[in-house]
Amino acid sequence: MSRGAGSGFAGKILCVGAHPDDIEFGIGALIIKETSQNTDVKYIIGSLGEAGSNGTPEEREQEAIAAASICGVNDVEFLNLGGDCHIEDSAINAITLAKKIREFKPDIVLAPEMHFNQHPDHYNISKLTHSACRLARYGGLSEIKELPVHKINSLFFYPSRAEWGNSPDVLIDVSENFEIWIKAMEAHTSQMKTRNYINLVSTKAAAWGASIGVNYAVGLWTNDPIRVNTISDLNLSSRKY
Repeated sequence: MSRGAGSGFAGKILCVGAHPDDIEFGIGALIIKETSQNTDVKYIIGSLGEAGSNGTPEEREQEAIAAASICGVNDVEFLNLGGDCHIEDSAINAITLAKKIREFKPDIVLAPEMHFNQHPDHYNISKLTHSACRLARYGGLSEIKELPVHKINSLFFYPSRAEWGNSPDVLIDVSENFEIWIKAMEAHTSQMKTRNYINLVSTKAAAWGASIGVNYAVGLWTNDPIRVNTISDLNLSSRKY
């Protein structure tokens, strides 16, 4: 991705999640920030949370649609990749996602962090998305040959674990979007019975924000180095000496 810090981005972002609440709990504030700048955002959700302790699949689907709407996203697609707790890192699932990438033609793709010590669906859909981004640009792939190839600009990974992992590669100031973010997370009513996710998420966001001198921040991990034209493009530092 090559663009100066602070520049507006009105391209396309594809967000991939394993369960109906993953995207809001991971990067809801970032999505709110992007849609407010006219970025076209699409959600792909790989299950209906069928195996969850609380909430029926029907309830969770409606909660996801409502939460996405609060974030400014109206394009939400649910895929059958095997179902909750059954998402497999398979060629057919990767090709299914690659087809969606060719259809939507995103500039940026966001997926759960690729860490094994978490829900296996998060880990598997992260690997699937990583593979799909590559497969989407292979013209000879027979299963999706009818669609023009598409090469994304950037793949980033967002938080998908309750516990704290390594420090993110990129921190985005989402202080102005925090209150709406809370409302988006609250839309997942059934999941509030399981755990105080909002407290977990907001505490992490406050700590990451403090590390860069703002109230709240969202973190991302890079798949590839971030490309800039000159070092002066990196004009926002996380440390103020």
